[in-house]
Amino acid sequence: MAPIWFVIDGADLLFNTNSQTLKGKALLRDARAALTVDLEEPPFTFVTVEGTVTIETDPVARLPHSIAMARRYIGAGRAEEYGRRNAVQGELPIRLHPTHIAGYTDIGGH
Repeated sequence: MAPIWFVIDGADLLFNTNSQTLKGKALLRDARAALTVDLEEPPFTFVTVEGTVTIETDPVARLPHSIAMARRYIGAGRAEEYGRRNAVQGELPIRLHPTHIAGYTDIGGH
C-alpha cells in the first residue's frame, strides 16, 4: 500500500483518499479499516489501528479536514491553499474511529 498522510483528531485518525482508488472504493463498500504506522529501521516499531470509518460527503465540512492535513504536512503558510486544492469532488475525507490498537517496539531486539 502507498503511504498516507494523516492527522490525529481526538481519538480519531483523519486521512484523505480519492474515490476512484482501490482504497477509496473499498472504504465506500465496507466501513472497516486498518492503518499501520511503522518505523522501518531499528528498533523496528509499529502500531496498527483497526476500526470503522466515516466518510465526509458535505463539501463545506470537507474543507477543515483538508486544511488540517495540509497544515501538518505543508505548513501553516500554505495550508489554506493546499486544503482548498484537495477538498474537491472525488476526494474522500476519511475519519477512522479506532476499536482496536496493537503495537510493538524493538522487534529486532536491538
